[in-house]
Amino acid sequence: MQPNQYRDVRLEKLEKLKALGLDAWPRKAKRTHGIAQLAAAYADAEAWPNERLEGLGLAVSVMGRVLTIREMGKSVFAHLTENGEKVQAFFRMNDLAEPGWDVLKLLDMGDFISVTGPLMRTKTGELSVRVKEIQFLSKALLPLPEKWHGLQDKEQRYRQRYLDLIANGEVLKTFRTRSRIVSSVRRFMEQQGYLEVETPMMQPIPGGATARPFTTHHNALDMDLYLRIAPELYLKRLIVGGFEKVFEINRNFRNEGLSVRHNPEFTMMEMYEAGSDLRDMMALTENLLSAVALDVMGSERLPWGEQMISYAAPFRRLTLKNAIAEYGAIERRLLEDGDSVRALAGAVHVEEVDKKTVGSLLGNLFEHHVEKQLIQPTFVTDYPIELSPLTKTLESDDRFVDRFELFIGGMEIANAYSELNDPIDQMGRFQTQMDERKAGNDEAMLLDQDFITSLEHGFPPTGGEGIGIDRLVMLLTNSQSIRDVILFPLMRPIVMGESHAPLPPFTAEGTGPAG
Repeated sequence: MQPNQYRDVRLEKLEKLKALGLDAWPRKAKRTHGIAQLAAAYADAEAWPNERLEGLGLAVSVMGRVLTIREMGKSVFAHLTENGEKVQAFFRMNDLAEPGWDVLKLLDMGDFISVTGPLMRTKTGELSVRVKEIQFLSKALLPLPEKWHGLQDKEQRYRQRYLDLIANGEVLKTFRTRSRIVSSVRRFMEQQGYLEVETPMMQPIPGGATARPFTTHHNALDMDLYLRIAPELYLKRLIVGGFEKVFEINRNFRNEGLSVRHNPEFTMMEMYEAGSDLRDMMALTENLLSAVALDVMGSERLPWGEQMISYAAPFRRLTLKNAIAEYGAIERRLLEDGDSVRALAGAVHVEEVDKKTVGSLLGNLFEHHVEKQLIQPTFVTDYPIELSPLTKTLESDDRFVDRFELFIGGMEIANAYSELNDPIDQMGRFQTQMDERKAGNDEAMLLDQDFITSLEHGFPPTGGEGIGIDRLVMLLTNSQSIRDVILFPLMRPIVMGESHAPLPPFTAEGTGPAG
C-alpha cells in the first residue's frame, strides 16, 4: 500500500474506536511507572524470575509507543517503548476488560497506549505486563519507518528527526549522551567557582568574533539588530562590573556555509576569569575535558573514527609556526621571512597573496598543512595579531598574541586568550578592523564604543575561552558530522516538485519476534 492508503485504513480504525466509546486522544495517561524505571529495577531475569515477580503482586500502568505486534492464537504480544527502553505487553483474550479483544484489532504499530496489569516474565524470560486494561493515548495515522532497517536516508533523518529517534536507537542514545555532556560541563564549571549567566542573543552591534551576522529588525524601536556571533563583549562587561568568574552555555549564530563541522546555529560555552591568563585557561581546559570524558563516557581514551584519542592531561603545546614547519615539512627559518611566506602561500594556491599580511598568510598555511593532522589534543599558540583583535600581545614579539586554539580530531574545539584590557590599544585594533570592513571584509569587527567605555572604567587581567559544545559532543560520541549531534540542523528547503522518496512503511504490520 502507499502511505495514503495506510492512513485511510487507520482512519477507519479510528472511527471504530469512537464507535466503541473510546477516546483516541485523551487528556491524560494512566501511568504508575515509567518503562525505563521498570527495566532498571526488574530486567535481570536471574535476580527476578517469574515466580518472584508474581510474588510481588505488583500491578503497574505503563505508557509507550507500540513497536511490534504479534498474534499467537488467543494471545497477542506487543513491545512498547519509552525513552529508549522497551517492555512487552502480553494480552490474553480472557484477561482483557471490556471492550476487550475487539480493541486489539484496532491497534497499529506507532500507536501510543497505556497498559495496566501485573508484572511478569514470559517463558522466554522477557519482562512483561500481563494486560488487564488498555487505554489508547494517541492513534497514529501514519506508519513508522520500515521496522528492521530503520530510517536510512540521511536527508530524511535530519528533516524528520522525530522518526529518526524512533527508528534508530543509536541516535536516541547520542542525544541522551549530549544532554549528559552538557550537564557534566556545567557541573565542572560550577565546582570551579564559575557563575552561569545569560547575555543578549540580539545585539545592536555584533562583536566578539570575526564572522558575518544574521540581521533582524525591531519594529517598536525601528532599529536593526543582529543575532549574536559571540557573547564575549557582554561577558567581559560583567568582569568590569565585578564578577570574578562567569560562563555561559548558549547559542551563537553565524551567517556562513554549512558542512560536516559547521551549522549556522551552534552551541558554545564561553568563560572568563579575572586575574588569570592563557596558561590558567589551558589547565582549566585539560581538566574539564578529562573530567567530562571520565564522567560521561567512563574513560579518558575514546574512539574517533579508526583512531583512539586520549583526553588525559597534559595536552601537547605547539606554536603556530612550529606546527607549520613540522606538519608542512617546511624549514622553520622560511617562516620568519615575509617573501618566503608569500611564496609558500602561493605554492598552495592561497588567493590574493599580495593583498594579505604575512600574519594572515601564516594562518592560511596553518589551515592547509596542519589543522586536519592534529588528532590528539594539541594547544596551538602564538597567533599573528591580525587574526586576534581582542588579545594581549606576546611580551617577546608584539606581532603575535597570547592566544591558543585547541585542536582535537583534526578540528578546532576551543579558542582562548589572555584578554586585551588596554582600552587605548583596543580602540586601535577596532579601527584596524573598521578599515578592513571599508576594504570589503564583511567579517571584520564593528566598533563597539560602549565596550571601549567599559574598558576605560578598568578591566583586570583576564583569561577567556570559548569551547564548541557541538564539536565536543561529536568527539566524545564518535560522530563524524555536526548534524548527527544537533537535533534539528538547518536544511535546505525542498523545492516544490522536487522528488524525495516517501517514508518506507512497515512491510508487514503484525510481524516480529514473539514473547
